[in-house]
Amino acid sequence: MSIGPGGSAQASGKLVLAEGTTTVGVEHAMRTVTAILCAAGCPPDISAMVAEHLVDASLCGVDSHGVVRVLQYAEQMRDGYLDPAGRARIFRTERGVTEIDGRGGIGIPAMALAVDHVCATARETGVALAPVRNVGHTGRLGAFAETGADAGCLVLIIGGGGRTSWRQVAPYGGRKAVLPTNPYCLGIPGGERGPVVVDFATSMVAGGWLLAARAAGATLAEGSIIDAEGRPSRDPEAYFGGGAILPKGGPMGYGLAVMAEIICEAMLGPVTTEVNWLVLAVDTTRHREPTAMRSVAEEILAELRACPPAAGFERVEVPGERERARRELGRARGIEIPTRTWTAIEALATAAGRPA
Repeated sequence: MSIGPGGSAQASGKLVLAEGTTTVGVEHAMRTVTAILCAAGCPPDISAMVAEHLVDASLCGVDSHGVVRVLQYAEQMRDGYLDPAGRARIFRTERGVTEIDGRGGIGIPAMALAVDHVCATARETGVALAPVRNVGHTGRLGAFAETGADAGCLVLIIGGGGRTSWRQVAPYGGRKAVLPTNPYCLGIPGGERGPVVVDFATSMVAGGWLLAARAAGATLAEGSIIDAEGRPSRDPEAYFGGGAILPKGGPMGYGLAVMAEIICEAMLGPVTTEVNWLVLAVDTTRHREPTAMRSVAEEILAELRACPPAAGFERVEVPGERERARRELGRARGIEIPTRTWTAIEALATAAGRPA
């Protein structure tokens, strides 16, 4: 491992760090996260799958959903919020709807199962959907949408309905946290460089960035959160002290969050554990031959990349391509993690019985 310079402010995703960063090899990170999850009671296969997902998120530069999340998962298992042995299953409801029940475990295996199921069914029927319920945190949604798009599907994932337990975001025009961060994710086959993937919270920052900022001793970008009195702040403790995240784009993010809350609770029913999810897949090959679709998609995307960059930007990027490029670079050089965060993860692994 190599240690970055400490003391000076550094940017890490959406955080401004007061300390340095540590570069951790991919295999070492995998072993460390897997050891923590196994010690918490997760079966080895689930531990390995979750560790691979978290490390991949860090490789892609999505620190809010990367290895820092193992600290949250381990705490939630200790507190009984998550069932470490919970294993997702597919079942059919009395109303004839196929659903995925996460059985109170980490939501990453459940979401993977859901996307695999709806894509396989869409290839048979053209369109398929499945609710996902009774799950904990589901990880980086973009990873699942990318998998579905690679399989030739348009994938849509919407999460919401958890406002009773997860009051994180102020409604537009309000100063009190009422809504969850209610994310949306879409993936579709793209051009020569792979799928186009859009993955966003309806809040200015995902809740994971607050966890990452607190763990790293970092501050947030301007305009992300307010404190308990409704005043702008960059300190994550202002949020944890009764503040709120602001809605993304004002009324736009607020409107999407409200829609997600109605879809995932009013339509799908009561929420257990975290939030409910609606996962939908469309077989794109029913609409156009794959080579023709890829050719037209590449025409669109090439025109976007060729757009002259505005002041302060190096180039125009296509959603999903940056993450894949960072992943490929990171496989060889490792993942960069705030030093304070990695120290906490190593300490947890050591306490779990794995030598540092």
